[in-house]
Amino acid sequence: MGKGGGCTPSKHKAPTGASDQDPPGPEKSYRSTRSFRFSGHSQTVSATPVQDGVEQSAKKLKIFLVFYSMYGHVELLAKRMKKGVDSVEGVEGVLYRVPETLASGVLEHMRVPQKSNEVPIISVEELVEADGLLFGFPTRYGSMPAQMTAFFESTWGLWEQQKLAGVPAGLFVSSGTQGGGQETTAWTAITQLAHHGMLYVPIGYTFGAGMFKLDSLRGGSPYGAGAFSGDGTREPSETEFAVAEHQGRYMASIVKRYVRSSKLVPGH
Repeated sequence: MGKGGGCTPSKHKAPTGASDQDPPGPEKSYRSTRSFRFSGHSQTVSATPVQDGVEQSAKKLKIFLVFYSMYGHVELLAKRMKKGVDSVEGVEGVLYRVPETLASGVLEHMRVPQKSNEVPIISVEELVEADGLLFGFPTRYGSMPAQMTAFFESTWGLWEQQKLAGVPAGLFVSSGTQGGGQETTAWTAITQLAHHGMLYVPIGYTFGAGMFKLDSLRGGSPYGAGAFSGDGTREPSETEFAVAEHQGRYMASIVKRYVRSSKLVPGH
């Protein structure tokens, strides 16, 4: 794409508290099931068995990493981000693609690599199964690409019933150049989250000193992780990968804390 509009085609190889508890019996007890609702979004925390005073493992919370990646850069970030999510006990990252909207002939002309079946395509209805959402996409003239816009527009039914209200959500991006819109892409994408009532979770400067270093080229911002693709052949640097992994870990900790605190809200 021209004018800093994301990944550029190349002839080169593409980058690959407490909860209610019944009085314990002599052998085991069970924590009560608790449901809670925030602005139309409901979630049920399953009963967790406690045997001999030791709480058994509960069903993992799920963070969906939903992305569009034309030349592979955003997908690489998403996979590293999943590693960060999975490093937090009790939380699991699940990778999904959004549907492609361009015809196969156009993709071939743009030298877009074929996608493997490793990462499934998500349906809009599946979004409600997530405890947290991380959306990733390249920039197109300073905003999200048409494929991602089309996906968000297809969530109208969920918006009508406010099914995603109260769900923590974050963003990560890629761009072809340093001035290619990494921050503006995040700014404009926040409107999608706001209209759904989702809770936007930026990473701020929680990555630490690495956010301030200027000794190497690095994508990303306080709004979320990011990578530069250059002419399409540049893969994310180790620092860009590290920020992505940090965002996954940070998001997982926020979602875990959010669900735990939600269980303590009276009437939920």
